[in-house]
Amino acid sequence: MNSSAMARNGRLGAERAARGTVTEGAARAGLAARGVIYLLVGVLALKIAFGDGSRQADRGGALATLAKQPFGAVLLWALGLGLAGMAVWRLSEAVFGSVGRDGRTPRKRLLAVVRCAFYAVVAYSVLTFAAGPHGGSSRSSDVQSRDVTARVLDLPAGQWLVGAAGVGVIVAGVWIAARAVQRDFHEQLKLGEMSPWARRLVDVTGVAGGAARGLVFAAAGTFAVRAAVDYDPDRAKGLDDTLRSFARTPLGPSLLACVAAGLALFGLFSFALARWSRV
Repeated sequence: MNSSAMARNGRLGAERAARGTVTEGAARAGLAARGVIYLLVGVLALKIAFGDGSRQADRGGALATLAKQPFGAVLLWALGLGLAGMAVWRLSEAVFGSVGRDGRTPRKRLLAVVRCAFYAVVAYSVLTFAAGPHGGSSRSSDVQSRDVTARVLDLPAGQWLVGAAGVGVIVAGVWIAARAVQRDFHEQLKLGEMSPWARRLVDVTGVAGGAARGLVFAAAGTFAVRAAVDYDPDRAKGLDDTLRSFARTPLGPSLLACVAAGLALFGLFSFALARWSRV
């Protein structure tokens, strides 16, 4: 066997290992962990819509809610490890490509790199929270958003950087919502293994949940653009304040309730992906 054939066989072996049971388990655990966070954030936002604003509707609020449950510390560690598994899965997609017709294109690989970095940061924050005293502590997403925006605005061309980031988040939100409405997630699923009711459930949660998630992204990006234009970091909003802003529209708390329900549905959709996703 010549050296090129040996190298090719080595690459194939590495790819099979990357797509093996360990990576598949990590992917499914990560999707389930993401589902838990979105479900809890949706429930917390629903409480705000109905007048209970005592807890922030973001990742910190979700973690604090878990910490108060029986075996809360165990749940937090499991959540953090699951999200770390998500980062490992995305890394394997960046290296070996993902499922789908264009899974090996540079665009898909770059997207996998971005997702890997994002979930690595999220996993680190969750594990740090779990390791902290009495369940840890977490700054609200609003405070973090304002602090980051203030630091970037102080950089040369800071306004342009914040504005560009805001536009990027808006575009991402529109893209997320459009893909959900078009049901592009079908290509990720093992449709042949799903019953008719399961397909209907996935369609409802995937479309409604993805649309709500995209809307939240677009709203957060809009606030970032306003912060850049006004050169005011207080204009930037994290997830909690972005959600609360929906209640201050002419539609009032009813709009927030719809968006919150959508985020909870996205959590259920993530559970469905954990069960039927093609990894």
